[in-house]
Amino acid sequence: MHEGDFFQLSTSTTLLLLVGFYALTFLLTLLIGKKKENVDGYMVSNNAIGFGLSAASMIATWIWAASFYASATSGYKYGLSGPIHYGFWGALMILFIYPFGRRFRALAPKAHTLAEVIQARHGTSSQLIMAGSNIVGSCISLMVNFTAAGALVSVLSPLTFIQGVLIAGLGVLSYTLWSGFRASVMTDFAQLVAMILAAVVIIPLIFFKAGGTDMLMANMSNLTAEQNNFFSTTAILEQGAPYFVAVLAYAIGNQTIAQRLFAVREDLIKPTFLTATVGYGAVVIGLGMLGMLALFVGIDPAGGDLNNIIPQMASKYLSPIGIALFFVLVIGSLSSTADSDLSALSAIVMTDIYGKNLARGKVKPERMLWWGRATMVVATMLGVIFASLKLDILVMLVFVGALWGAIVFPVIASFYWDRVTNKAFTTSVVIAVLLFATVRFELLPMEGLIGLFFELCAVAGITVVVGLMAFGFSNFRIGLAIGILAGLIALPFMVGFLRDYLVLLASLTAYGVSAIVCSLMSWRSQERFDFSVLAERVTSFHTEPEQKKPSGRVPSGKLAPVRN
Repeated sequence: MHEGDFFQLSTSTTLLLLVGFYALTFLLTLLIGKKKENVDGYMVSNNAIGFGLSAASMIATWIWAASFYASATSGYKYGLSGPIHYGFWGALMILFIYPFGRRFRALAPKAHTLAEVIQARHGTSSQLIMAGSNIVGSCISLMVNFTAAGALVSVLSPLTFIQGVLIAGLGVLSYTLWSGFRASVMTDFAQLVAMILAAVVIIPLIFFKAGGTDMLMANMSNLTAEQNNFFSTTAILEQGAPYFVAVLAYAIGNQTIAQRLFAVREDLIKPTFLTATVGYGAVVIGLGMLGMLALFVGIDPAGGDLNNIIPQMASKYLSPIGIALFFVLVIGSLSSTADSDLSALSAIVMTDIYGKNLARGKVKPERMLWWGRATMVVATMLGVIFASLKLDILVMLVFVGALWGAIVFPVIASFYWDRVTNKAFTTSVVIAVLLFATVRFELLPMEGLIGLFFELCAVAGITVVVGLMAFGFSNFRIGLAIGILAGLIALPFMVGFLRDYLVLLASLTAYGVSAIVCSLMSWRSQERFDFSVLAERVTSFHTEPEQKKPSGRVPSGKLAPVRN
């Protein structure tokens, strides 16, 4: 199939769909507009969102451009197991924030960002590392979503890639700018309902129009041996394992998840995250099947760009009405995440840049709102500019997730271990990022003793990843035992082998090195941190001075009861 063979919507129809979608979304946000905005409501809805809105917002935020394009790319590249490797591990990203998130929320119930809590725990340098990583991640996420919008518009309409990027950027900014996070959550609910209805119609329709099960059986020869193997080693090492490693980093490092963690009512954290896990996994695995179908029917990506696979499938197998429905489905999915990124970036700048640093203890809510809205405008401009680079979405996702791996252990350890210091946090993250970059960009040859060194660091990373996941749902001793066992089992298989898979090697190195450095420096520390002070240091910006004191102190190193 060639690019000229695509069915395209007319320019007027495309503009009507885009302008109509964003106009209706904007009108919806007018229902929640406030003449005098509350900065806590603007950032985290005053920590009081209910179950339905919070679960829907979590699902909609993570059913984004990458859920379509990267999941389809995985299905196209790796065959039968591709959609599972993206959708299942992506769902775990939501699940694994739950046990640690309850700890964060119990210690600092009025937080706006995780970096804000890190500042109260350690200081400015650690806070800026955390905030900086989130700014980079959210900007890349914006770029990915605007890239998806441009690819969609350029393939399915006469409009150009840049025109699609500009319309999506301005549209998302228009309805998010005024009400911030509250607008994001409210529109997420409506967008999720529309996305699910469209997906339920579109995915089966494409499958049956492509030939259904008979087509699958007839075209098995189009798949390589690895693509035809559900337990493909290539798929596991190149996609499944790196993404599995990345999901824990996304769960801990991503402000869009943390923002929803701090926004939902504390007693609803568990049902919210469990529901979002199941909902995300089910929808995204289904969407990834479109890429696998493209592999079966022998479609070549237009211009060699794998981001064009899903638009090509829609163009080939859907009627004009179906294509219009698909168009709205993708625009809704990428918009629901782009507005979350804008809200996350504004919260970081409002809280961590202005509130905790520039304001010098004299926070002015009106000035803080100005910073938040200005951030959204600048971030949209940067997202549009970077989207013009047309980078591979799947590659960008794995890169950011791996980079965030450097902060996972120091962050989690900081909220459970009273010995962790600011110096240990910052030093471990910086060293881990440097070694990650060394591997990822092949600054040194991965052979001989150098290769062995990084493989041993990666084995330590396996221990950390498995151990932290087990610890989250059990206790320290069980987590430590399972992590060490996983490392010992992996050791003989990884040495001399892992150096051939640099993406996975770099990701695991970031985890292992940060954990080793942070643990060694903290173990020697004589400092002891009183966790009860976090609730006193992290407060609502609009709370009156006499209301700022917490209702009860939490004993050092222990948690107050958390309602289920």
